Amino acid sequence: MSERPAPSGTAVVLGGSHTGMLAARALAAHARRVVVVERDALPARPAPRKGLPQARHAHMLWSGGVRAVEDLLPGIGAALERAGARRAPVTTDMVVLGPRGWFRRWPESHHVVLAGRDLLDATIRAQVLAGGRVEVAERTEAVGLAGTAAAVTGVRIRPHDGPERTLAADLVVDATGRGSGAARWLAALGLPAARRREVDSGLAYASRLYLAPEAVRGGFPVVNVQPDPRGGGPGRAGFLLPIEDGRWIVTLSGTRGGQPSPADGDFVRFAREELRHPVIGRLLENAEPLSGVTFTRATGNRRHFYERMPAWPENFAVLGDALAAFNPLYGHGLSAAAQSAVVLRDVIGRHGWAAPGLARRIQRAVARTVGAAWDLAVGQDVFYPGAAERGPTLRDRLLSAYVGRLMYTATGNGRIARRVTDVTSLERSAAALLAPSVLLAAAAGPLRPVPSGPPLTVRERKAAGLP
Repeated sequence: MSERPAPSGTAVVLGGSHTGMLAARALAAHARRVVVVERDALPARPAPRKGLPQARHAHMLWSGGVRAVEDLLPGIGAALERAGARRAPVTTDMVVLGPRGWFRRWPESHHVVLAGRDLLDATIRAQVLAGGRVEVAERTEAVGLAGTAAAVTGVRIRPHDGPERTLAADLVVDATGRGSGAARWLAALGLPAARRREVDSGLAYASRLYLAPEAVRGGFPVVNVQPDPRGGGPGRAGFLLPIEDGRWIVTLSGTRGGQPSPADGDFVRFAREELRHPVIGRLLENAEPLSGVTFTRATGNRRHFYERMPAWPENFAVLGDALAAFNPLYGHGLSAAAQSAVVLRDVIGRHGWAAPGLARRIQRAVARTVGAAWDLAVGQDVFYPGAAERGPTLRDRLLSAYVGRLMYTATGNGRIARRVTDVTSLERSAAALLAPSVLLAAAAGPLRPVPSGPPLTVRERKAAGLP
């Protein structure tokens, strides 16, 4: 029986958040030493930090992402549940108003893990650092790459308490998120700019933390009121996610011309009067606010097509939001990042730590992984006014028309709802929606009528204080 080669070399991961820690875990299977460079001081327990302002908004980890995290960190699902995270079955425990109407709550097909971002990051970080071979350089900023256009040899860092220096590395992984300097760093090495696409619906989102009514603190469904992009006007949406400690985190959003206010006093009014249905606002009338409103505008879809560059340096890879950042409305960022970390581990395992062209292989494989989440987000956002310089392409229009028909069918067809969630959960590629049986079902439409209102049970309505 062949044995795995002994770990060798040093890997440096830039960024110590969700993507960075999972990438570090993936690299620990192959590298002798893994160093995570993080600008913040990382808290020992779940707590806010300056470099992760989006942690104050709603997050979910789809089952495709959960499987990837479990692959890297066996037992993490149970650890998250012990810490207070909640596993919610899809679509059994979801009350969703889609563009074509309310979805029925079908038997479980997939699931999401719901938790505050601070808890999620802290739990994953503790598991990664407990595994050995991963160390963290905290309060240290990455300021550039060392090396040439042919090969990266390390990263230039600036510790908070010392002068700039170079940290040598056999592989550098950029997981610094939307603020990544990778494009600038590669240009400094003499490489041409990569193609980049942005689709920005102008969405702004506001979030607030609530203590749920006492009767529902043991469990309540996710409530999601989605926009309908077919109307041509602003798209307004709302998410209510039950998380740890009997709390709800609620995120309200709107595109250009329909954005929520950052004012605390307008939060419930927007939920009740501006969304397509007032159910979230009515639920909040019986909940206790625990925080002020957190407001964010940096929500556009942005992708760097590094895999298409004519030349790519050895020993450098880009993952997570640094590669492809998605509109957070669709909740795919965490899951796509987890799957990318698995790809990173597996590509190195197949080709070997020092294989020529390894970094390009990693970049191409990761690009395929983020493609599904990118198409799901862009396929909807591109239709909002001003979202893209050239507007929707013919491909965008054809896909949107077909997906719209599928979503309508899914309101009254459990089998098609399952196929749709196969893709939205990132467990299968979009090709699953093109099977002949799915095409025929879409042509036929829903088998049962669309529910006339939110499919909450009598018990749920009573416990939440709704009429």
